[in-house]
Amino acid sequence: MKQGIFRICENKPLTKNVYSMRLAGDISAVTAPGQFVNILLDGFFLRRPISVCDISESENTITILYKVVGHGTEKMADLPVGETLDLLTGLGNGYDLGPSGDRPLLLGGGVGVPPLYLLAKRLLEAGKSVTAVLGFNTRDEVFYEEEFRRLGASVLVTTADGSYGIPGFVTDAMKDLSYSYFYTCGPEPMLKAVFFAAKTGGQFSFEERMGCGFGACMGCSCRTVTGYKRICKEGPVLKKEEIIWQR
Repeated sequence: MKQGIFRICENKPLTKNVYSMRLAGDISAVTAPGQFVNILLDGFFLRRPISVCDISESENTITILYKVVGHGTEKMADLPVGETLDLLTGLGNGYDLGPSGDRPLLLGGGVGVPPLYLLAKRLLEAGKSVTAVLGFNTRDEVFYEEEFRRLGASVLVTTADGSYGIPGFVTDAMKDLSYSYFYTCGPEPMLKAVFFAAKTGGQFSFEERMGCGFGACMGCSCRTVTGYKRICKEGPVLKKEEIIWQR
């Protein structure tokens, strides 16, 4: 973990309430897809944890995507280019690419999509054939479909209301796919559905409310087969075989 000051290079809307922010600073602590940053905002006691969507080593920048859901993210959406932010970087364990096999499947739901972008980039760089299933509620909420395609991934989009792509949820798309391993991030009901629908092993990135973001407060603990784990420290990524879920 590192603390540093980052300068906003870009802050723009992708959809009605999802924004993309690019920040320049010391990105050396970001070593794995699925890690997150914790952002300090003036006037707010708790930092905002946001997954890293992409990094550029040549420009020393990270890109984060965030959804405006409260006063903190509303403030972020109004921040101008050139403003600086205090960030904790390199938080969480990130995804392990080792077990991916030749045909990994990526499953993202809503704001669970962003961390899968850097993961897809790394897997494709390793010569893997990547399929990404991106799930949203409706057509108006769809983002990053073309960005995944430009990387070279095969992309399927699902919408819960059937207004675009495959009607239904990510599990409706994955049932007919052949894959060697899976990686997923999204709301807990989606993760639980993927858990029971999956044909292989995989890794889950959990979206939990966090206090400190680095394991001190125990506020985001999760029960596993080996006891409680802190999502911000031992997670946010957990392997399928260690998660306890009842049908």
